[in-house]
Amino acid sequence: MNQVPPEALAAPAPQAAARVLVAGVGNIFLRDDGFGPEVARRLASESRLLTSDVRVVDYGIRGMHLAYDLLDHVDVLVLVDAVPSEPAPSLEDPGQSGSAAGSIRVMRIRAEDLDGRAALDPHGMNPAAVLGRLRTLGGELPTTYVVGCVPADVSEGIGLSDPVSAAVPEAVSAVVSLLARHAPVNPSVAA
Repeated sequence: MNQVPPEALAAPAPQAAARVLVAGVGNIFLRDDGFGPEVARRLASESRLLTSDVRVVDYGIRGMHLAYDLLDHVDVLVLVDAVPSEPAPSLEDPGQSGSAAGSIRVMRIRAEDLDGRAALDPHGMNPAAVLGRLRTLGGELPTTYVVGCVPADVSEGIGLSDPVSAAVPEAVSAVVSLLARHAPVNPSVAA
């Protein structure tokens, strides 16, 4: 996995529109693991993002559903999920380690980052396994990013912890920046 440099987030949109899938993943019954679904819910209400080239879906823990949707001509995938802490610097604050709860990390995923042997659980969501098994299902990994947040609490319960809840707007902004590179903003509602 490669950290995405901050200047790449501000790059201009390409001339040809791409089919983009924004996938919120995670289990809402494990507190901060519900980060991806919450960001997807907020993004789905952003009418300026809802063009014919962008789909925002809350997959929750439906890994097989995500795998099959990726077989339907997706050029760019933006996964939004809880991610483990890392010592690597955060893109939003290069001085921050990226390990504090609520830290946002934006990463680019390439095929060589994935283990194609990972077991795909039809009743669960392991994004690395879903992406790693795409080739065996007849697909190819699209241009893929992860917008992740370091969780504070993944115990049983509903609702995000305070630091992760406070990070949702920052994650929405990071996704919007990635979308600006790959899909046009809906001109009828552009601000």
